Amino acid sequence: MLRSAKPVNLALQGGGAHGAFTWGVLDRLLEERRIDLSSISGTSAGAMNAVVLASGHQNGGRDGARAALENFWRAVSRDGRVSPIQRGLMDKLMGNWSLDKNPFFLAMDMATHFVSPYDFNPFNINPLRELLEREVDFDALRKNRDIKIYLSATNVHTGKVRIFQGKEITADVVMASACLPFLFKAVEIDGTPYWDGGYVGNPPLFPFFRSGEGGDVLLVQTNPVIREQTPQSARDILNRINEITFNASLASEFRAIGYVNRMLGSRLLRRFTGKTSPEVRLHRIEAGESLTELTSSSKFNVDWAFFQHLRDIGREATEEFLKRHYRAIGRRSTLDLRKEGG
Repeated sequence: MLRSAKPVNLALQGGGAHGAFTWGVLDRLLEERRIDLSSISGTSAGAMNAVVLASGHQNGGRDGARAALENFWRAVSRDGRVSPIQRGLMDKLMGNWSLDKNPFFLAMDMATHFVSPYDFNPFNINPLRELLEREVDFDALRKNRDIKIYLSATNVHTGKVRIFQGKEITADVVMASACLPFLFKAVEIDGTPYWDGGYVGNPPLFPFFRSGEGGDVLLVQTNPVIREQTPQSARDILNRINEITFNASLASEFRAIGYVNRMLGSRLLRRFTGKTSPEVRLHRIEAGESLTELTSSSKFNVDWAFFQHLRDIGREATEEFLKRHYRAIGRRSTLDLRKEGG
Protein backbone atom coordinates (compact mmCIF):
# COMPACT_ATOMS: atom_id res chain seq x y z
CA MET A 1 0.00 0.00 0.00
CA LEU A 2 1.26 3.47 -0.86
CA ARG A 3 2.03 5.60 2.17
CA SER A 4 -0.51 8.22 1.07
CA ALA A 5 -3.17 5.70 0.01
CA LYS A 6 -6.35 5.63 2.06
CA PRO A 7 -7.62 2.16 3.09
CA VAL A 8 -11.21 1.45 2.06
CA ASN A 9 -13.48 -1.56 2.58
CA LEU A 10 -15.85 -2.31 -0.31
CA ALA A 11 -19.43 -3.58 0.03
CA LEU A 12 -20.83 -4.84 -3.29
CA GLN A 13 -24.52 -5.43 -3.94
CA GLY A 14 -25.91 -7.98 -6.35
CA GLY A 15 -28.14 -7.29 -9.34
CA GLY A 16 -27.53 -9.78 -12.14
CA ALA A 17 -26.20 -8.16 -15.31
CA HIS A 18 -26.30 -4.80 -13.51
CA GLY A 19 -23.20 -6.06 -11.71
CA ALA A 20 -21.33 -4.70 -14.74
CA PHE A 21 -21.93 -1.26 -13.22
CA THR A 22 -19.95 -2.46 -10.20
CA TRP A 23 -17.24 -3.67 -12.58
CA GLY A 24 -16.93 -0.08 -13.82
CA VAL A 25 -16.69 1.23 -10.25
CA LEU A 26 -13.97 -1.28 -9.40
CA ASP A 27 -12.10 -0.58 -12.62
CA ARG A 28 -11.86 3.12 -11.76
CA LEU A 29 -10.97 2.48 -8.09
CA LEU A 30 -8.15 0.14 -9.13
CA GLU A 31 -6.73 2.96 -11.24
CA GLU A 32 -6.80 5.29 -8.24
CA ARG A 33 -3.45 4.92 -6.45
CA ARG A 34 -4.72 7.12 -3.60
CA ILE A 35 -7.15 4.33 -2.60
CA ASP A 36 -6.14 0.98 -1.13
CA LEU A 37 -8.73 -1.82 -1.15
CA SER A 38 -8.49 -3.57 2.22
CA SER A 39 -11.41 -6.01 2.16
CA ILE A 40 -14.58 -6.74 0.19
CA SER A 41 -17.99 -8.03 1.15
CA GLY A 42 -20.23 -9.15 -1.67
CA THR A 43 -23.56 -10.72 -2.52
CA SER A 44 -24.65 -12.44 -5.73
CA ALA A 45 -23.07 -10.55 -8.67
CA GLY A 46 -21.17 -8.59 -6.03
CA ALA A 47 -19.69 -11.88 -4.78
CA MET A 48 -18.57 -12.72 -8.30
CA ASN A 49 -16.94 -9.35 -8.77
CA ALA A 50 -15.23 -9.77 -5.39
CA VAL A 51 -13.61 -13.14 -6.09
CA VAL A 52 -12.61 -12.18 -9.64
CA LEU A 53 -10.99 -8.95 -8.42
CA ALA A 54 -9.16 -10.68 -5.56
CA SER A 55 -7.95 -13.49 -7.80
CA GLY A 56 -6.66 -11.07 -10.43
CA HIS A 57 -5.02 -8.88 -7.80
CA GLN A 58 -3.28 -11.90 -6.34
CA ASN A 59 -1.76 -12.73 -9.72
CA GLY A 60 -0.98 -9.27 -11.06
CA GLY A 61 -1.79 -6.49 -8.60
CA ARG A 62 -4.10 -3.68 -9.67
CA ASP A 63 -3.56 -4.24 -13.39
CA GLY A 64 -4.14 -7.96 -12.95
CA ALA A 65 -7.42 -7.27 -11.13
CA ARG A 66 -8.62 -4.92 -13.86
CA ALA A 67 -7.76 -7.46 -16.56
CA ALA A 68 -9.46 -10.29 -14.64
CA LEU A 69 -12.69 -8.31 -14.27
CA GLU A 70 -12.80 -7.45 -17.97
CA ASN A 71 -12.05 -11.05 -18.94
CA PHE A 72 -14.82 -12.28 -16.65
CA TRP A 73 -17.51 -9.99 -18.04
CA ARG A 74 -16.38 -10.70 -21.60
CA ALA A 75 -16.70 -14.42 -20.86
CA VAL A 76 -20.21 -13.95 -19.42
CA SER A 77 -21.25 -12.16 -22.61
CA ARG A 78 -19.51 -14.64 -24.90
CA ASP A 79 -21.06 -17.68 -23.23
CA GLY A 80 -24.44 -15.96 -23.20
CA ARG A 81 -24.53 -15.56 -26.97
CA VAL A 82 -25.87 -19.10 -27.35
CA SER A 83 -28.91 -18.26 -25.23
CA PRO A 84 -32.20 -17.56 -27.04
CA ILE A 85 -32.84 -14.74 -24.53
CA GLN A 86 -31.48 -11.85 -26.59
CA ARG A 87 -32.61 -8.38 -27.62
CA GLY A 88 -34.49 -8.12 -30.90
CA LEU A 89 -33.28 -6.12 -33.90
CA MET A 90 -35.60 -3.18 -33.22
CA ASP A 91 -34.50 -3.02 -29.57
CA LYS A 92 -30.89 -2.83 -30.71
CA LEU A 93 -31.65 -0.13 -33.25
CA MET A 94 -33.60 1.89 -30.67
CA GLY A 95 -30.96 1.47 -27.94
CA ASN A 96 -33.41 -0.40 -25.70
CA TRP A 97 -31.63 -2.65 -23.20
CA SER A 98 -34.69 -4.54 -21.94
CA LEU A 99 -35.75 -8.07 -22.86
CA ASP A 100 -39.45 -7.41 -22.26
CA LYS A 101 -40.39 -8.39 -25.81
CA ASN A 102 -38.28 -11.52 -26.08
CA PRO A 103 -40.64 -14.55 -26.24
CA PHE A 104 -38.15 -16.88 -24.53
CA PHE A 105 -37.68 -14.48 -21.64
CA LEU A 106 -41.46 -14.08 -21.30
CA ALA A 107 -41.91 -17.86 -21.29
CA MET A 108 -39.16 -18.29 -18.66
CA ASP A 109 -40.61 -15.49 -16.55
CA MET A 110 -44.05 -17.10 -16.65
CA ALA A 111 -42.72 -20.59 -15.94
CA THR A 112 -40.81 -19.54 -12.81
CA HIS A 113 -44.10 -18.44 -11.23
CA PHE A 114 -45.65 -21.89 -11.56
CA VAL A 115 -42.89 -24.47 -11.97
CA SER A 116 -40.10 -25.26 -9.52
CA PRO A 117 -36.46 -25.38 -10.70
CA TYR A 118 -36.45 -28.90 -9.22
CA ASP A 119 -38.85 -29.74 -12.08
CA PHE A 120 -37.73 -27.64 -15.07
CA ASN A 121 -34.00 -27.76 -14.24
CA PRO A 122 -33.55 -31.18 -12.57
CA PHE A 123 -29.81 -31.34 -13.32
CA ASN A 124 -29.34 -27.81 -11.89
CA ILE A 125 -27.48 -26.59 -14.97
CA ASN A 126 -25.86 -23.19 -14.39
CA PRO A 127 -23.22 -22.12 -16.93
CA LEU A 128 -21.91 -19.46 -14.55
CA ARG A 129 -20.36 -22.10 -12.31
CA GLU A 130 -18.17 -23.49 -15.09
CA LEU A 131 -17.24 -19.94 -16.10
CA LEU A 132 -16.24 -19.03 -12.55
CA GLU A 133 -14.08 -22.11 -12.17
CA ARG A 134 -12.42 -21.24 -15.47
CA GLU A 135 -11.72 -17.63 -14.54
CA VAL A 136 -10.89 -17.97 -10.82
CA ASP A 137 -8.28 -20.21 -9.17
CA PHE A 138 -10.16 -20.91 -5.94
CA ASP A 139 -7.38 -23.02 -4.46
CA ALA A 140 -4.99 -20.08 -4.75
CA LEU A 141 -7.67 -17.59 -3.68
CA ARG A 142 -8.18 -19.36 -0.37
CA LYS A 143 -4.52 -18.63 0.41
CA ASN A 144 -4.88 -14.97 -0.51
CA ARG A 145 -3.64 -12.52 2.14
CA ASP A 146 -3.86 -9.32 0.09
CA ILE A 147 -7.59 -8.65 0.22
CA LYS A 148 -10.05 -10.16 2.71
CA ILE A 149 -13.33 -11.40 1.25
CA TYR A 150 -16.71 -11.87 2.95
CA LEU A 151 -19.53 -13.46 0.94
CA SER A 152 -23.12 -13.77 2.13
CA ALA A 153 -25.73 -16.46 1.51
CA THR A 154 -29.14 -17.18 3.02
CA ASN A 155 -29.57 -20.33 5.08
CA VAL A 156 -32.80 -21.80 3.67
CA HIS A 157 -33.67 -23.64 6.90
CA THR A 158 -33.14 -20.77 9.37
CA GLY A 159 -33.54 -17.71 7.14
CA LYS A 160 -30.35 -16.29 8.63
CA VAL A 161 -27.33 -14.86 6.88
CA ARG A 162 -24.17 -16.95 6.63
CA ILE A 163 -20.87 -15.18 6.00
CA PHE A 164 -18.18 -17.19 4.23
CA GLN A 165 -14.58 -16.03 4.34
CA GLY A 166 -10.98 -17.09 3.93
CA LYS A 167 -10.53 -20.83 3.46
CA GLU A 168 -14.31 -21.33 3.23
CA ILE A 169 -14.58 -19.62 -0.16
CA THR A 170 -15.25 -21.98 -3.05
CA ALA A 171 -17.17 -21.91 -6.32
CA ASP A 172 -20.10 -23.46 -4.39
CA VAL A 173 -20.11 -20.51 -1.98
CA VAL A 174 -20.23 -17.97 -4.81
CA MET A 175 -23.03 -19.89 -6.51
CA ALA A 176 -24.92 -20.08 -3.22
CA SER A 177 -24.60 -16.32 -2.80
CA ALA A 178 -26.11 -15.89 -6.28
CA CYS A 179 -28.72 -18.67 -6.14
CA LEU A 180 -32.09 -17.29 -7.23
CA PRO A 181 -34.58 -19.80 -5.78
CA PHE A 182 -37.01 -19.47 -8.69
CA LEU A 183 -34.32 -20.44 -11.22
CA PHE A 184 -31.94 -22.80 -9.46
CA LYS A 185 -31.95 -25.46 -6.79
CA ALA A 186 -30.59 -24.43 -3.41
CA VAL A 187 -26.83 -24.88 -3.20
CA GLU A 188 -25.86 -27.31 -0.47
CA ILE A 189 -22.67 -26.65 1.51
CA ASP A 190 -21.81 -29.17 4.25
CA GLY A 191 -25.37 -30.47 4.07
CA THR A 192 -27.03 -27.04 4.50
CA PRO A 193 -29.01 -25.47 1.61
CA TYR A 194 -28.42 -21.83 0.70
CA TRP A 195 -30.12 -19.23 -1.48
CA ASP A 196 -29.15 -15.79 -2.71
CA GLY A 197 -27.54 -13.74 0.05
CA GLY A 198 -29.48 -10.64 -1.00
CA TYR A 199 -32.48 -11.66 1.09
CA VAL A 200 -30.65 -11.15 4.38
CA GLY A 201 -27.46 -9.24 3.57
CA ASN A 202 -27.16 -7.19 0.41
CA PRO A 203 -24.34 -6.67 1.04
CA PRO A 204 -23.40 -7.40 4.68
CA LEU A 205 -21.52 -4.62 6.46
CA PHE A 206 -21.05 -6.11 9.94
CA PRO A 207 -18.08 -8.38 9.01
CA PHE A 208 -15.94 -5.24 8.67
CA PHE A 209 -16.54 -4.27 12.30
CA ARG A 210 -16.11 -7.56 14.15
CA SER A 211 -12.56 -6.59 15.13
CA GLY A 212 -13.88 -3.46 16.85
CA GLU A 213 -11.89 -1.21 14.54
CA GLY A 214 -13.37 1.73 12.71
CA GLY A 215 -12.75 2.53 9.09
CA ASP A 216 -14.23 3.61 5.78
CA VAL A 217 -16.78 1.44 3.99
CA LEU A 218 -17.68 2.25 0.40
CA LEU A 219 -21.04 0.76 -0.62
CA VAL A 220 -21.58 0.10 -4.32
CA GLN A 221 -25.37 0.05 -4.65
CA THR A 222 -27.13 -1.35 -7.72
CA ASN A 223 -30.65 -1.76 -6.29
CA PRO A 224 -32.61 1.51 -6.41
CA VAL A 225 -33.81 2.72 -3.00
CA ILE A 226 -36.39 5.16 -4.29
CA ARG A 227 -38.68 4.89 -7.32
CA GLU A 228 -40.94 7.83 -8.10
CA GLN A 229 -43.49 5.83 -10.09
CA THR A 230 -45.80 3.08 -8.81
CA PRO A 231 -45.17 -0.21 -10.67
CA GLN A 232 -48.15 -1.42 -12.68
CA SER A 233 -47.23 -4.67 -14.41
CA ALA A 234 -46.92 -7.95 -12.51
CA ARG A 235 -43.21 -8.17 -13.37
CA ASP A 236 -42.49 -4.62 -12.23
CA ILE A 237 -44.43 -5.15 -8.99
CA LEU A 238 -42.43 -8.29 -8.22
CA ASN A 239 -39.19 -6.49 -9.11
CA ARG A 240 -40.01 -3.62 -6.75
CA ILE A 241 -40.84 -6.08 -3.95
CA ASN A 242 -37.44 -7.71 -4.52
CA GLU A 243 -35.70 -4.32 -4.43
CA ILE A 244 -37.38 -3.40 -1.15
CA THR A 245 -36.60 -6.82 0.32
CA PHE A 246 -32.97 -6.73 -0.82
CA ASN A 247 -32.49 -3.23 0.61
CA ALA A 248 -34.24 -3.93 3.93
CA SER A 249 -31.30 -5.65 5.61
CA LEU A 250 -29.02 -2.84 4.47
CA ALA A 251 -31.29 -0.20 6.02
CA SER A 252 -31.28 -2.20 9.25
CA GLU A 253 -27.48 -2.21 9.31
CA PHE A 254 -27.47 1.54 8.63
CA ARG A 255 -29.58 2.06 11.75
CA ALA A 256 -27.31 -0.16 13.85
CA ILE A 257 -24.13 1.55 12.65
CA GLY A 258 -25.63 4.97 13.25
CA TYR A 259 -26.53 4.01 16.80
CA VAL A 260 -23.08 2.58 17.50
CA ASN A 261 -21.40 5.67 16.08
CA ARG A 262 -23.43 7.89 18.35
CA MET A 263 -22.52 5.74 21.34
CA LEU A 264 -18.83 5.70 20.44
CA GLY A 265 -18.75 9.46 20.27
CA SER A 266 -20.74 10.04 23.42
CA ARG A 267 -19.36 11.74 26.52
CA LEU A 268 -20.65 8.82 28.61
CA LEU A 269 -18.33 6.40 26.81
CA ARG A 270 -15.34 8.71 27.26
CA ARG A 271 -16.18 9.06 30.94
CA PHE A 272 -16.08 5.32 31.66
CA THR A 273 -13.30 4.28 29.26
CA GLY A 274 -11.20 7.42 29.05
CA LYS A 275 -11.14 7.20 25.28
CA THR A 276 -13.33 6.96 22.20
CA SER A 277 -13.32 4.21 19.59
CA PRO A 278 -12.87 4.92 15.88
CA GLU A 279 -16.03 5.86 14.04
CA VAL A 280 -17.40 3.79 11.17
CA ARG A 281 -17.45 6.05 8.12
CA LEU A 282 -19.85 5.12 5.33
CA HIS A 283 -19.81 6.24 1.69
CA ARG A 284 -21.81 5.20 -1.35
CA ILE A 285 -21.55 5.04 -5.12
CA GLU A 286 -24.79 4.47 -7.00
CA ALA A 287 -25.92 4.85 -10.59
CA GLY A 288 -29.05 6.83 -9.79
CA GLU A 289 -31.43 7.27 -12.71
CA SER A 290 -29.12 5.37 -15.07
CA LEU A 291 -30.14 2.08 -13.46
CA THR A 292 -33.57 3.13 -12.18
CA GLU A 293 -34.71 3.66 -15.76
CA LEU A 294 -33.80 0.09 -16.74
CA THR A 295 -36.48 -2.60 -16.58
CA SER A 296 -36.02 -5.68 -14.42
CA SER A 297 -35.59 -7.87 -17.52
CA SER A 298 -32.35 -6.05 -18.33
CA LYS A 299 -30.73 -7.91 -15.41
CA PHE A 300 -30.67 -10.90 -17.78
CA ASN A 301 -29.19 -8.99 -20.73
CA VAL A 302 -25.69 -10.29 -21.45
CA ASP A 303 -24.91 -8.17 -24.53
CA TRP A 304 -21.29 -7.01 -24.46
CA ALA A 305 -22.48 -3.54 -25.54
CA PHE A 306 -24.75 -3.44 -22.47
CA PHE A 307 -21.93 -4.47 -20.15
CA GLN A 308 -19.71 -1.75 -21.64
CA HIS A 309 -22.51 0.77 -21.17
CA LEU A 310 -22.89 -0.14 -17.49
CA ARG A 311 -19.12 -0.21 -16.97
CA ASP A 312 -18.83 3.32 -18.33
CA ILE A 313 -21.64 4.52 -16.04
CA GLY A 314 -19.83 2.93 -13.11
CA ARG A 315 -16.55 4.62 -14.00
CA GLU A 316 -18.27 7.99 -14.36
CA ALA A 317 -20.09 7.61 -11.02
CA THR A 318 -16.80 6.74 -9.31
CA GLU A 319 -15.01 9.68 -10.88
CA GLU A 320 -17.72 11.98 -9.56
CA PHE A 321 -17.52 10.39 -6.10
CA LEU A 322 -13.75 10.86 -5.94
CA LYS A 323 -14.02 14.50 -6.99
CA ARG A 324 -16.65 15.26 -4.38
CA HIS A 325 -15.70 13.03 -1.47
CA TYR A 326 -12.10 11.83 -1.63
CA ARG A 327 -11.00 14.28 1.06
CA ALA A 328 -13.74 12.99 3.38
CA ILE A 329 -12.35 9.45 3.34
CA GLY A 330 -10.64 8.84 6.66
CA ARG A 331 -12.37 11.87 8.20
CA ARG A 332 -16.14 11.62 8.05
CA SER A 333 -19.07 9.78 6.50
CA THR A 334 -20.59 11.11 3.31
CA LEU A 335 -23.72 8.96 3.70
CA ASP A 336 -26.49 10.29 5.93
CA LEU A 337 -27.32 7.30 8.13
CA ARG A 338 -30.28 8.96 9.82
CA LYS A 339 -31.91 9.50 6.44
CA GLU A 340 -31.00 6.11 4.98
CA GLY A 341 -31.87 4.04 8.05
CA GLY A 342 -35.36 5.47 8.29
